[in-house]
This record gives sequence, C-alpha cells and structure tokens, in this order.
Amino acid sequence: MTRPTAEVAASGSAGRPGTWRAVAVLVLVALAALVPLLGPSAALRGTGEAAAPGVGGIALLRGVLFAALCVPAGELFVDRLVRRLPDAPPERPANWAVFAAAAGFVAALGLASVVSTGNLVPRSLADIDVGGLYGSRDGRLALVEVNAFLLAGLCARSRRPATQVWPLAAVAGAEALRAHPAPEHSPLLGSALTLAHLTCATLWAGGLLHALRMLRRWRGREAGAALLGLYARVAAVLLAAVTATGVWSSLRRMPAGTVLDQLTTTAYGRTLLAKVILVAAVALLALWARYRLRRAADPLTAYVPARAEVAVLGVVVAVSGVLTALPLPIRWT
Repeated sequence: MTRPTAEVAASGSAGRPGTWRAVAVLVLVALAALVPLLGPSAALRGTGEAAAPGVGGIALLRGVLFAALCVPAGELFVDRLVRRLPDAPPERPANWAVFAAAAGFVAALGLASVVSTGNLVPRSLADIDVGGLYGSRDGRLALVEVNAFLLAGLCARSRRPATQVWPLAAVAGAEALRAHPAPEHSPLLGSALTLAHLTCATLWAGGLLHALRMLRRWRGREAGAALLGLYARVAAVLLAAVTATGVWSSLRRMPAGTVLDQLTTTAYGRTLLAKVILVAAVALLALWARYRLRRAADPLTAYVPARAEVAVLGVVVAVSGVLTALPLPIRWT
C-alpha cells in the first residue's frame, strides 16, 4: 500500500528536473546577491578610500533596481521581435514584468529612504524624512524612480502592457541624471552617455533572458532558431554601443594617462576592471552562440552558450550595482 504506482513514480521522476532547476536558480540568485554585499569591501581593501555608510546594502538595492529594469524591457523588446516572425507559435512564457516592477519599487523605496536621511542608512522609520526628498535633486530623482516602478507595474497589469515602456524610460533617465550631478564637468554629456549605456545593456541582458524563456516554451521548434538569429543581429549592435559608451564614460572619469594606475589602485577602477573582464567573457559566449547558429547542424544548440551568457550577464548587473555605490575615481591632473 505504501509503494507508489507507476504513474506516481513517473510523475515524481519527471518533476525532479524542475525541482533541481528551481534550486539552481535560488543558488544563483543567492550568489549574485553576495557580489554587491561583499564586493565593496574587497574592492576598497588597501586603497585608502572611505566608503559611504551601508555601501553593501546600497549596492544590493541598486543591483536589484537594474535587474528590475532589465526584465520588463527585455520582454517588450523580444515580443516585438517575435511579431516579425511569420510562423511564431502562439505559446508565450509567463509574464515577469509585474514581479520585476514590485522588486524595483521596493529597491527604489529603499534607496529613497537613504537619500532622505542625507545618504545615511536610516535606523528607524522616524529617521526617514519623506518631505525632505522634494527639497533636493537626488530626492526628486529617487521619487521619480519609486513612482515610475509603481506605474510600470500597473501598466503591466493593464490591457496595454506596452505602455510600461514610458515609466521604464523614466527610471533609466532618472538613473542617468543621478549619476552625473550638476557640479560635474559636462554633466549633460555624462547623463546622455549613461542613458545610452544603460538602455543598450538593459535590452541586451533582459532580451536574452526572455528569448531563452521563449525558446524553452516553444520546445525546439524552428521558430526558436529564427528568434535567436533576430536577437543576435540586434545584440551585436547593442554590444558595440555598450562598449563605446562604457569606454567613453570611463575616460571621462579616469583620464587616459591614469587609467592603468587607477584600474588597480582605486575601488572604482578594480570593479570596473572586473566588469570589463565579465563583459569580454559574455562577448565570447555570444560569438560562440552565433557560430553555432550559423554552422551547427542544429542551430538550437546555441541555447547552451546563450544560457551561460545570460548567467554571466546577471553577474555583470550585480557588479554594476557595486560600481554605482563606490567612491568616484580620482581625477589626476
């Protein structure tokens, strides 16, 4: 009576891969969370630089905010590519935009609470001055991000989910302005570069994630290879734009003659170097996937390097959160 039937045993064995995949995802998420939590202390060690209070938590919140921006933007981007496929199957993966907007809202709310206390970590709710957010530029930008994620979640639940592109654009714009305050040299140029860099990186990472989820839903149909091919062509342009804007932004903060020194002697430089290495690894994985799309007997074998690519991109997002929380590099003259 306690021996399971054949049907139950079959269903149990069939359910194990899904369980292992869920466990693997949770482990990857936990490891990605450790990057912003432990990364600042490792990057600052031996530099003599002082970090802001709660830098690990701020880096984690910033990483969650970036990830919450990637997911819905990637869904909108890939859904637009799917409409260009004449024989696309009707099946679609579950929409994650609402959950991403909720995570982004919580992260933006946490960052706004830090801004409201003068960039100090609040110890209680009484320390948070919501009204004070309206009195500073950073406070107003933090409020824009909080409200934009709330609006994005409502748009994702509406009959026209494509309208969430506007609040998502507002978050990207607010981040670009926040990263370049008025006292900085040519802040509008810096904000434009950051906006272009963030937009392209968001579409690249979020688009690949949703494309792979779409392929898994389609279960090896020919349309999957066509979708990967469409994405790969656009991703090549996005990678070029991410590289160009990233190099330009770095040279604005670290003059060409000091880059090599600051890449090893400053926390910002060390983290930037780690990000460059990770992006180079992602580029190699993308080339491998593109090679398989063109030369392999089964183009869908490109799914393997593409899956590795999206995992490394997740680490890049976490490192980007660390980069925004560290002290800016020294401008030597």
